[in-house]
Amino acid sequence: MVISISLLFATLVHSDQSVSAENVTSEYKLLVLGDSLSAAYGLTAEQGWVYLLAEKWQAQSLPIKVVNAAISGDTTDGGLARLPRLIELHQPTHLYIELGGNNALQGHNPRKIKQNLMNMVETAENSNIKVIIQEMQIPTNYGARYTKAFTSIFHEIAEEKDIPLIPFFLQEIALTPGLMQRDGIHPTKEAQPMIVEFLADKLASAVDARLLTD
Repeated sequence: MVISISLLFATLVHSDQSVSAENVTSEYKLLVLGDSLSAAYGLTAEQGWVYLLAEKWQAQSLPIKVVNAAISGDTTDGGLARLPRLIELHQPTHLYIELGGNNALQGHNPRKIKQNLMNMVETAENSNIKVIIQEMQIPTNYGARYTKAFTSIFHEIAEEKDIPLIPFFLQEIALTPGLMQRDGIHPTKEAQPMIVEFLADKLASAVDARLLTD
């Protein structure tokens, strides 16, 4: 049931974004596989950074269609389980993985988190999909040893698999008053355009560096 709901959500978001970009001929399709940070938690889908990013790229006439398959509460376990069907359904050229935070908040073993992420990368690569991985961070109250081990996962994967690593997009936002919701975990509506500005060129370049030079 969870997988079915997940796929339905991804399809609906894809449909909404396709309407906003219906006049753009897309050469690339970026599948966002993430958690609440990418699923516009506490906001409408249209207020979230993924939707705003798609609009920005459309305005710039960049040939990238965005499919948002992010689900609040998702983990690397859930992402790994959903990925084969999402690939079959959407046929992306690129996969952007923004997962792992919920695993860490639940105290999962970093080795297991890394293995799940590696399996996702390899699943995508086996379908000739290029992967971009998002660095994730957690609050320091989880202890210096665990926090370091967790953050290191993403750097290790990027190096071992030779894939682009995007710096954690909330690093500055999380420290700025008024840009985080009351839970201290999720960015506000006002923070979403800032995330777009942080990510837009980095992700576009990771998809195809020529897009920013043509």
